[in-house]
Amino acid sequence: MANPQQKPLAIVSPFDPDDAELYYRWRDQKLRNYPRNLGDLLVEINDPRKLTDSEFEALQSRCRKANMVLYAGKTGDDPDPEIPLSLGRRFGLDDLNKNWLADESGLTSLKVIDTGIRQQYIPYTNRAINWHTDGYYNLASKQIHALNLHVVQQAASGGENALMDHEMAYLLLREKNPDYIRALMAADTMTIPARIDEAGAVARAEEPGPVFSIMPTGDLHMRYTIRVNNVIWSDDPVAREALAYLDKLLHSDSPYIYRGRLESGMGLVSNNVLHDRAAFVDDATHQRHYYRARYFDRLAGTSIAE
Repeated sequence: MANPQQKPLAIVSPFDPDDAELYYRWRDQKLRNYPRNLGDLLVEINDPRKLTDSEFEALQSRCRKANMVLYAGKTGDDPDPEIPLSLGRRFGLDDLNKNWLADESGLTSLKVIDTGIRQQYIPYTNRAINWHTDGYYNLASKQIHALNLHVVQQAASGGENALMDHEMAYLLLREKNPDYIRALMAADTMTIPARIDEAGAVARAEEPGPVFSIMPTGDLHMRYTIRVNNVIWSDDPVAREALAYLDKLLHSDSPYIYRGRLESGMGLVSNNVLHDRAAFVDDATHQRHYYRARYFDRLAGTSIAE
């Protein structure tokens, strides 16, 4: 499957900062009956490997509205990788990002690992992870458009997540100042420096790009991390002002930020929405294990063109 690519703003889209009429129509529809709490996003299902039509429709309808849904299944701490993989396929996701630290299944097992190369990366520790979208450091041709998480086992304490629809972040920024969107769509707003491997070779080239971009379908993609280290932000004063406002928003009590803790058998299906992770503590019987699936596809049936 071809990877979604950034498209020039000539494409008809409500996310084009110069198309006010289309934006206002989209905005009004977006805000109408928007989920008010985490419970509005939660769907109880039986087994993600065998979704019924009604279960799938309930999941998909929430993704159409908020770019995400939470499910509570009955698989408990079953570690079968087919649980999240089957769910992904049901949403038309087949272009899995099998990164270099992934399992043989292509999924990534997020758990505390104290040895080897993984211990150098925050997702494999029990430390907090600040707001971001997944794959923000990827090449422009390899952006992550869908992110799914499945909980095999939760930590003894901590590990809560916060979630925010990236379209709502866009909406709130544009309502504050449309120039914020133009600045964050600049091609050099956010640059990820090159990653050098242990042998001193370039493992990943420097990657500049926008925060917001428009896909060929007219949908919105967001590339973002709140990290201040290993990120080079544009010196443009409007971009800096926009980023400061976004930072303030993400640390607010906005009703569009959902916070909660997933338990065994629960998970997230999303179009790579903004998210974070609180620090956590494992014990002998509760060792946090999430499956993470990153896709170059977007969830089927959730495009504004559909």
